[in-house]
Amino acid sequence: MLLNMKEMLNKAKENKYAVAHLNINNLEWARFILEECEANSSPVILGVSEGAARYMGGYDVVACIVKSLIKDLEINIPVALHLDHGSTFEACKSAIDAGFTSVMIDASRFELDENIRITKEVVNYAHPKNVTVEAEIGHVGGEEDGIANELMYAKVDECIIFASETNIDFLAPALGSVHGLYKGEPKLDFERMLEIKEKTNLPLVLHGGTGIPDEMIRKAIECGICKINVNTELQIAWSKAVREFLDANEKVYDPRKIIKSGEVAMKEAIKAKLTLLQSINKK
Repeated sequence: MLLNMKEMLNKAKENKYAVAHLNINNLEWARFILEECEANSSPVILGVSEGAARYMGGYDVVACIVKSLIKDLEINIPVALHLDHGSTFEACKSAIDAGFTSVMIDASRFELDENIRITKEVVNYAHPKNVTVEAEIGHVGGEEDGIANELMYAKVDECIIFASETNIDFLAPALGSVHGLYKGEPKLDFERMLEIKEKTNLPLVLHGGTGIPDEMIRKAIECGICKINVNTELQIAWSKAVREFLDANEKVYDPRKIIKSGEVAMKEAIKAKLTLLQSINKK
């Protein structure tokens, strides 16, 4: 069932759990994620970056793959197809026109006024089409950083203005997480997170879910996080299993066997994350 993120994240907000946002990179990843989430009766958000969409052949290809898998695998859980870190209005529009049910516009690299302007443009295009919109404020560290810059954390007053003026559905405030692997310990600002949640009344999103200790994930959920993005963790689990398979099976060249060799490890990582986020049986 392909839906936007509104109902699933509002339920998560009300019942204090988080929905997993798991990035897909190809057909097999989409299949592995859907099958494991279905087995655990857990709603899921399939995240697609602009780079992944290009790699897979385009937004239309991605949407067709996901819709077909949902049908042929008889997936009954709520599923959202979400553009992750859309960098422009045009990218968000392309994803929406292809059938994505949710988009993230990330104009956080701009000053607040310009971030608001671009985000409003996306919201005004998306909402009439029943597509939800996530946006970022502050700056989530990148893989090259490995550590968050406290000067780039989201400011409470700017979050209030941003939420009010853009009419977004979900807010991703940068509060100490990074994409990729951390260099050192994560430093999440839970006090500010809770204040933003209370003053915007929006479901909050945590990017960079890989490498954050379980107890910090649980506390983040208590402070208003309803969606947690995970990508690197699954990539590591899958690639480790594939390397071990290739080392033990040097004569195998069938790409289907090679890609599938990471399935079990990846599904185990997915199940562990679903359990942590308390999203199992939260349909």
